[in-house]
Amino acid sequence: MIIKNILSLVVSIINLIILQLFFLSNSNSEQNNIKYYSNDNGILSLMYHRFNENKYPSTNIRMNIFKDQMQIIKDLDYSFSDPNFFITKFDKRKNKKEILITIDDGFKSFYTEAWPYLKKNKIPFILFISTEPVGKNGYMNWNEIKEIEKMDFAMIGHHSHTHEYLIDMNNSDFVKDIEIATKIFKDKLGYVPEIFSYPFGEYSQYMKEYISKNFKIAFGQHSGIIDINKDKFELPRFPINEKYGDLKRFKSLINYFPLEYKSLEPEQKKLSSKDNPPKVVVKFFPEQKNIKNINCYSNDGGEWNKSKLKFNEQTLEIDFKEEFLPRRGRINCSLNDNGIWRWFGTQFTIQKN
Repeated sequence: MIIKNILSLVVSIINLIILQLFFLSNSNSEQNNIKYYSNDNGILSLMYHRFNENKYPSTNIRMNIFKDQMQIIKDLDYSFSDPNFFITKFDKRKNKKEILITIDDGFKSFYTEAWPYLKKNKIPFILFISTEPVGKNGYMNWNEIKEIEKMDFAMIGHHSHTHEYLIDMNNSDFVKDIEIATKIFKDKLGYVPEIFSYPFGEYSQYMKEYISKNFKIAFGQHSGIIDINKDKFELPRFPINEKYGDLKRFKSLINYFPLEYKSLEPEQKKLSSKDNPPKVVVKFFPEQKNIKNINCYSNDGGEWNKSKLKFNEQTLEIDFKEEFLPRRGRINCSLNDNGIWRWFGTQFTIQKN
């Protein structure tokens, strides 16, 4: 009888734990997505890497072009988003769109080329640092990082330790990589950055959940404009480089506004062969108009093509002609909303068979 009672108690405790985990998971999901239509004018985030390193066109921007881009932002009377207030302002509707500058990796060319310009003009930015390459050839050292970190318009972000393809690691090695960087940041800066950037913009559901428990915000590398309904741990950024940074394209994208949605499935952004192509379902809010004017393009099959869309009231399903090829599958959707161009994108990491 005693053993039976003990077993019954153990079962009850296990059920209670499972129930608590379920509600905790749901509450995290709710916290990451406001889930009401805000008509937020949003924050458009730009991502840069190298400056005046012309032999790396896929990650480089020429300084004369970069300066022209910053001037375009000023001429359009958009304000630069101060990263020191980014977290506290996230859940508040922006009456006027802001532009957030982010720089990944801490290349030396940022310090020698872009930093003097940003410092002179006091343009706010986030500099995401991977700790392992610091001080190596082509990268900034800790004294240079500390010099920037002291400025009230600059913020240092966490970008892992090795900057390897973290999504290819097992979960324990991924956690170890983040913890090593965290320890180094604590040792070198005296604190751990609150904002994270996924290397290559790649993350699994496990990675995202871990990051959400250890950071306040996380950025990917899929395009789009941040609004209060976007998940705080997979925020979009427009990559800017020589190929996609010409001034004509820049003038177009800088005028995009958020295309809000209530939910986007699947949440898992790491696809195996059995999940490829994914079933992508986007749910919009009842207040949103002109939803059926959306156009989406995807690179399934290795080429960019217009996607086939199915609408059921405020729900959109995106069909793909072929599987996405390794390593990344991308979807970009835009909407002409009575003359205002709205945009969102998403990215999947494709496992090799």
